[in-house]
Amino acid sequence: MLVLRKPYLLFLGDARTPVDAKTALGVAQWCPDDVVGELRFAGAAVSTGMPAMGIAEAVAAGAGSLLIGIAPAGGQLPPHWLPTLFEAVDAGLDIVSGLHTRLNDFPELVRAATAAQVQLHDVRHGAWPRVTGTGRKRAGRRLLTVGTDCALGKKYTALAVTRSLQARGIPATFRATGQTGIMIAGSGVAIDAVVADFIAGAAEHLSPDNAGDHWDVIEGQGSLFHPAYAGVSLGLLHGSQPDALVLCHEPGRTALDALPAFPTPRLADAIDAYLRAGRLTNPAIRCIGISVNSSALDDAQWAAYRDRTGAELGLPVVDPLRGGVEALTAAIVQPEETHHDA
Repeated sequence: MLVLRKPYLLFLGDARTPVDAKTALGVAQWCPDDVVGELRFAGAAVSTGMPAMGIAEAVAAGAGSLLIGIAPAGGQLPPHWLPTLFEAVDAGLDIVSGLHTRLNDFPELVRAATAAQVQLHDVRHGAWPRVTGTGRKRAGRRLLTVGTDCALGKKYTALAVTRSLQARGIPATFRATGQTGIMIAGSGVAIDAVVADFIAGAAEHLSPDNAGDHWDVIEGQGSLFHPAYAGVSLGLLHGSQPDALVLCHEPGRTALDALPAFPTPRLADAIDAYLRAGRLTNPAIRCIGISVNSSALDDAQWAAYRDRTGAELGLPVVDPLRGGVEALTAAIVQPEETHHDA
């Protein structure tokens, strides 16, 4: 499992929009105590709100890594960034990148990192565990976020549930399966970069045996209903062996993102499909609730949708940004009162 050296200096380069800098913004939001500051070029239009710092200041403040928190068009590394990366390496910082371009494809940067005894972490391209799944029952408890489609808030929901459980005094750990999640957690497996035969095994490795009252909250990826990513979702589901599922959904999305020929499944059908597939490795799997991205709904529409859907499914329906996820954590604490086993 990849382990990153915190705290971070967030590199924003010449970011122009929040979408460009979503990685840095996510890290600053969810683990601010693991960030010493941000480094921006003159003219950058986006800030995380963290103190502005140069490389030397960040090293003096205890930084362990320069984290590339911006995703330029095409995921390529602009040449004018390289002097900053060399400066960071020479100062003793690891570099963490989620770009499609590999840091390790720059021979001079690799030589500099070797000489400085620091690491270049290509989060998308790690050397992930090549182990097959066993289906062995593991100690501890697990929750997996799943979706009717991609890009619905599975990471955000998992982070919010983890924080809510911890606030209740329940031992819980966020288990990251995507690049931004790994940067937030400081460790994890980029599950969509794992060779297909080893996805379930990597998921088992990510959430090993634990104390009986401990919850691993696992970041979901893709969707069982997506023709491109269903394989990743299924392997993660089997390897995670979840006791609980939270289904993520966006009302009004009638077809899969960028795939108009594939309709979005009904919530009840999606729950049924996930539970049927998940029973292979955990016959006791249950769905505890629905997490909704309700950004397209006004307050009255959201309240009506929440109440109607909750009544139809017999499950709590939440939006982490509109009221939080306490109803989901209550369902974990009182499983006999709120669940769906169909």
